[in-house]
Amino acid sequence: MTAEEFKMALAFHGHKCPAMPLGLRSAKAAMKALGVERSKDKELHVIAETGKGHAAGCFLDGVMSATGCTYGKSNIEKRYYNKMAFTLIDVKTGRSVRVRLKDEFFGNMLNSPFVAQRKQGVAPQDIPAEVTDPLVNKVMTMPEEMFLEIGPIEPFELPRGKGCFDTDLCAQCGERVFVDKLTETKAGRVCIPCQERLSGVVESERG
Repeated sequence: MTAEEFKMALAFHGHKCPAMPLGLRSAKAAMKALGVERSKDKELHVIAETGKGHAAGCFLDGVMSATGCTYGKSNIEKRYYNKMAFTLIDVKTGRSVRVRLKDEFFGNMLNSPFVAQRKQGVAPQDIPAEVTDPLVNKVMTMPEEMFLEIGPIEPFELPRGKGCFDTDLCAQCGERVFVDKLTETKAGRVCIPCQERLSGVVESERG
């Protein structure tokens, strides 16, 4: 991994912490296992097993930065299993690999002085560099076998679909919507929020 890649990931994530570079290195290991490069469009797909409200979010930012799999490109999905794990899929070949933090490492990392301050409510960007930097440097230099469990290469078939480029106006709110998310109703073709509101009206009338 180059210094430029880390710098880009740090700028994307917004603050220095140990979990983001863990995700960065984990993703690079997954890419190496599959023999793939960073996704420019939808060449790769990530199924993340992380959640929210803890270090797994920072971990996932590292994964996204390394792989180029983003919510904007719709080539990443999150399962909210609250695990520090993900599966990387090479869409063209249908090959995949699951990578996770080793259990002992995962448990021990939560005993760090950085996490101790986070538990006290200190924002990550406000934790002193003398606490953060040694942990980040350790993450960036330690051998992969110390913290990563890299699974076997396995087949994985993703559902294929084409992008939608046609739009129309919602018959209720009048806002423009991609047509694949419009639903035919008695009121005309409506967007998802309007459909939900109409369904709510129907349910309340029945009640």
